[in-house]
Amino acid sequence: MQTKGWLERRMDRLVQRRLGRDIMQRFEALDLDDNEYGYDPFGCSKESLSYAAVIAGWLYRSYFRCEVHGCENVPARGRCLLVANHSGQLPFDALMTVMAIFLEPAQPRVVRSTLERFIPRVPFASYLLSRWGQIVGTPDNCLRLLEDEELVLVFPEGARGIAKPFSRRYQLTRFGRGFMRLALQTGAPVVPMAIIGAEEQAPAINAWPIARLLGAPSFPVVPYPPFFPVIPLPAKYRMYFGEPLTFTGDASDDNAVADNVAAVKQRIQSMIERGLEERRYVFW
Repeated sequence: MQTKGWLERRMDRLVQRRLGRDIMQRFEALDLDDNEYGYDPFGCSKESLSYAAVIAGWLYRSYFRCEVHGCENVPARGRCLLVANHSGQLPFDALMTVMAIFLEPAQPRVVRSTLERFIPRVPFASYLLSRWGQIVGTPDNCLRLLEDEELVLVFPEGARGIAKPFSRRYQLTRFGRGFMRLALQTGAPVVPMAIIGAEEQAPAINAWPIARLLGAPSFPVVPYPPFFPVIPLPAKYRMYFGEPLTFTGDASDDNAVADNVAAVKQRIQSMIERGLEERRYVFW
């Protein structure tokens, strides 16, 4: 077996100091089906996750100061679809959801967040995100994940949600139907989720000509330096996990699928409205 070099050993010690003993114990408790090289079938590794968690954990606890409600509704084991609203120009909401399911429940889990198809074209993104357990959200990938009893995070609004103008904050856009077909095919429960706070992290306008030039769904511009929302505002996150919903029926029945999608969308919208009523301030 190849031993680690000096730099890798130093990095391991640094990560352990920054994460703390409690979080390192959570990494040890992760139920990851990894091989002798430390990777699971989807390319995820605990070591890579621990490096990412140094920054993500600080964002979760100190920057966005995440507050979680109903985390017990997420199954500790087995296949499940987390279905949430999407916003904030860049997917910090997905990152904070991943950290919530890692840090809050008694049994930590790896959340498999589905990525937009253009992400693999971004330099280094495809490699890093796969090491962190994330995967392009094709139907085949999602079906394989669920059949392997994984927890999959889906944003049915897709790029439409993350790039909507600030004037339409917390108003859900059209939901895709793919997640419902997966739920019917696999029997996976659907846990609706509402994320409050991400809408205010980057009030932006979208420069559509630049987006088309880059082949991206949007190119957000914010009214403060560096004018691209790589540094979000420190809005406080509040995340609500609803009770699991179970659906049965034919995945090829378009009318039934549409009705079920509408039911999930309505549930999430009502959770958003409740979260907004409970929130007194945006940044604390």
